[in-house]
Amino acid sequence: MSFQAAVFIAFSAILLFAAIRVVTTRNPVQAALFLVLAFGTASGLWILLEAEFLAIALILVYVGAVMVLFLFVVMMLDINVDRLREGYWDYLVPGLTVAGIMVLEMGTVLGGRQAGLLNLAAPVPKSIGYSNTRELGRLLYTQYAFAFEIAAVILLVAIVAAIALTLRRRKDTKYQDPSRQVRVTRAGRVRLVSMPAEKSGES
Repeated sequence: MSFQAAVFIAFSAILLFAAIRVVTTRNPVQAALFLVLAFGTASGLWILLEAEFLAIALILVYVGAVMVLFLFVVMMLDINVDRLREGYWDYLVPGLTVAGIMVLEMGTVLGGRQAGLLNLAAPVPKSIGYSNTRELGRLLYTQYAFAFEIAAVILLVAIVAAIALTLRRRKDTKYQDPSRQVRVTRAGRVRLVSMPAEKSGES
């Protein structure tokens, strides 16, 4: 077994374990940490496949948005944040473990490639001006243009559905109506009330 095959099998096992833990754990903080681990491992697999642009996009977009996703989970599910803060230091060890595994994976991929251990069995000849991003864009907008447009429509529908589900009028919350604020007049803002002067009673 070659070094590249061993790294691929190890990364795949870590990715499957992290993905299973994301959907099986009941703690949202641990689920977010395992999700970060899954994305980091997937980016390592993309680097093995020489798709550097996809690996960087996965790190910047998905890993960078995990904490925003966790914030929305806390807001939508009404999780007791004070109770989670009580065990804040309990998540230090899992967090450092996930970070250490990601650093080890990236070091294995990059170090193995520089040492000549990660070589494709049948390398594709590339020109001097070859760009992975350019080739990806050419395939998306030529060969896979129809599938790309379908994915864009599905994401648009998901965004509209998310907005429709969250913008519900609730009686127990305060909200602002911009249309009513724009239509306000001077007479509606200030009202002068004429009141008779009070006289202090005689002692």
